[in-house]
Amino acid sequence: MDRRETAAVLAYTGRLDPRAIRTDPAQARDQLAQWHELLHDVPLTTAHGWDIRAAIRAHVLDSPYPILPADIARRWRTHRRERLDRHTDPTPAADPDDPVAWRAELLSKRSAVAAGAVPVSTHREISGGPPRDVEVRLRGIGSCIPPAVRAELARFRPARAAREAAIARGAPDPLGVRCEWCQAAEGEPCRQRRLGPDGAARGNAIRTSPHPSRVDRAAARVDRKPTAA
Repeated sequence: MDRRETAAVLAYTGRLDPRAIRTDPAQARDQLAQWHELLHDVPLTTAHGWDIRAAIRAHVLDSPYPILPADIARRWRTHRRERLDRHTDPTPAADPDDPVAWRAELLSKRSAVAAGAVPVSTHREISGGPPRDVEVRLRGIGSCIPPAVRAELARFRPARAAREAAIARGAPDPLGVRCEWCQAAEGEPCRQRRLGPDGAARGNAIRTSPHPSRVDRAAARVDRKPTAA
């Protein structure tokens, strides 16, 4: 605030608490200089939640001591801190590969939130739904995993890669049925079961390819599907 606004704050304070009034001109000038020095960076009001008059009234009602400019400045700092504590940084629109622009946008948004120029962005916004362009991108690539990334992942998950390759060839999905050999559930890969001399299972490693009987059951299931008339 400027000196005229500081003088208006002093006048308002004097109406609520006459102890703040200075009748001597020299004392009034010193008081104005002191208040402006401590309050020049404190706004009168903000668009979201701050009004210096409310801070003055709260002090007069809550404290038996005369109000000082430091009391108002501390309330403003507490107000700023509480807003930033409730704020969750939304993802900047800047290119994440440009750290300077990314950081500048974050700091600019935080400064605006602290100053009360924009509302606080809370955690509840996470449930507001995906970005608008997600569905468009999914329709374009057909999957949330781009083809190049899927190809790189194939060597780390061979069973899934074999299933996707079979489906791409038009073959029946073997994991679409339960495996009667290893008892793998629908959607789960087959397991290599090894039996010991006592008949107990000694191994349960995942197979890269499904058991032949499971492939046959998947093919028979497709053949049994009724055809359109």
